[in-house]
Amino acid sequence: MDKLRRVLSGRDENEEVGLTSQILDGTTLGFGTRVKWFVICFAGGVLCSILGTALLFLPKAGLNLFAVFYTLGNIAALLSTCFLMGPLKQLKRMFEPTRLIATIMVLLFLALTLCAVFWWGKKGLAIIFCILQFLAMTWYSISYIPFARDAVIKCFTSCLS
Repeated sequence: MDKLRRVLSGRDENEEVGLTSQILDGTTLGFGTRVKWFVICFAGGVLCSILGTALLFLPKAGLNLFAVFYTLGNIAALLSTCFLMGPLKQLKRMFEPTRLIATIMVLLFLALTLCAVFWWGKKGLAIIFCILQFLAMTWYSISYIPFARDAVIKCFTSCLS
């Protein structure tokens, strides 16, 4: 089948296909499929966040479950955008100079939240990291909207003065 595809596409039979082109050919998704998986992944992230909030009020493990599900929800929301623009383009955009600090803060607070829950066992610290995670994720998200950061800063400074 590959031989027929190479002949029909105009490639020589003896031409070696590089690994990256094989991967790109194998992972190319149509627009409809990308949107469907974006919605599924994003909805899963929202569901995890809501479930985490509902589990917050359980007697013993509620805070830990909240922190874990909230973090998983944010990770799923971040991953959902990979379906829209592709993982490589998403990573390039995440680490552009304009949002580099926001990306680092989001990833740092995601990791610190999980560390506070699983390794350190500090529930209060996990809640603080969840709040910081929310703020960092918000700042990261508005970096994709033109002039939104400037508007937020102007609004915040006018409220303070």
